[in-house]
Amino acid sequence: MPRTQTKSPQPRPRFARLEARISPDQKALFQKAATLEGRTLTDFVLGCVVREAKRVVQENEVITLSARDREIFVKALLNPGEPNKALRKAAAWYKEMIRQP
Repeated sequence: MPRTQTKSPQPRPRFARLEARISPDQKALFQKAATLEGRTLTDFVLGCVVREAKRVVQENEVITLSARDREIFVKALLNPGEPNKALRKAAAWYKEMIRQP
C-alpha cells in the first residue's frame, strides 16, 4: 500500500516579550485611551509604539529637501566642479591602498 505523506504543521512564529514599568497614572491613561478606541491595552500600546517607531526611522532615514535645495543638489550632480587638491590627494591615496595585496 502506498504511503501518504502528511504535512507537518508549520511552526508558529515566535514572539518576543517587552516589559515596561509605568506609573498607575500612566496605565490608567493608556487604558482609558484604549477603551475609547475599543482596543485592548496591549493592542493600543503596540499600535502607538509601532507608529512612533516608523516615524522616527523615517525621520532619520529620509532626507526632505526644499525646492531650492533640491535644485541646488541636482545642479551639483549634473555639473560637478573640478576636484580640489585635497580630493585629488585622497583619490591617489585610495588608489594606492587598493593596489596593496
